[in-house]
Order: sequence, then structure tokens, then C-alpha cells
Amino acid sequence: MRFTQAHPSLDHTDRYLEAHELNRQRVGYAPWTILEKSSRTIVGFGGLYEDPFDPGWGLEVGYYFAPSAWGKGYATELVRFSLALLRQDRALSVVRAFAHPENTASRRVLLKAGFTEERFIPFMNRHLYRADLSGSP
Repeated sequence: MRFTQAHPSLDHTDRYLEAHELNRQRVGYAPWTILEKSSRTIVGFGGLYEDPFDPGWGLEVGYYFAPSAWGKGYATELVRFSLALLRQDRALSVVRAFAHPENTASRRVLLKAGFTEERFIPFMNRHLYRADLSGSP
């Protein structure tokens, strides 16, 4: 969680998950729990969503992984799966993502998956990325 916020309490986490679940009902997407295949251990959280806490950016792909899962390809697999799902859906032409300037691994994942950097958002201290869904994967 080095490049994002940690929830201060279990109640706060519950409200966070409830807001995302309400968005799943509204827009059809919300983050998933990501499990390590063989052990079924939770290693992350992420996927497609419209951020209920910072609306207005449209559909995004985002992810958070436990340090034990870093460097194992989970983020790349999740981002590529998310883009493939959206290309099948064909309802949207663009998806966005954000990455902290110092999070070089995440920035590399987004570029490798076909995102392009749009601009730096100073008040968020994040780079905004965009993937055009009309092209081939």
C-alpha cells in the first residue's frame, strides 16, 4: 500500500467495499478479490470500477497487491483480462488508470498492457493513463 491509502478501520473498509458493490449494481463493474491459484490465499484487490469516492474519471482499472505478490505477473494478468473483458462488452471506448510517479512497476504494467500516459495530475500526485478499447488487444 506504499502508493495508496490504507483504511483506518474495519468499519471504513466495510463502507469502502459497500460503495464499490453499489457501483457494481449501477455500472456493472467493481473490483474483485484476487486469489493465489494453488493456495487460494487473497493476494490482492482490483479490476474495473468507477471510483465512488472520486467520481468523474469514468471507468478505471486499478489494483492493490500484497508485497508477497509483487513481481509475479498478477497486475499484468488483471489489467489484460480487464481490457479483454471490456473489448467483448463493446459498450465503452476508453478506460483509464492512475499510477503514482514513483510506482515504476505499475506504470510499466499499464504501458505493457496498451495504456498511454495522458498527463500528470498534480493535486493527486498521479499520472493518468488511457487505453483505447476500439483497437486490437
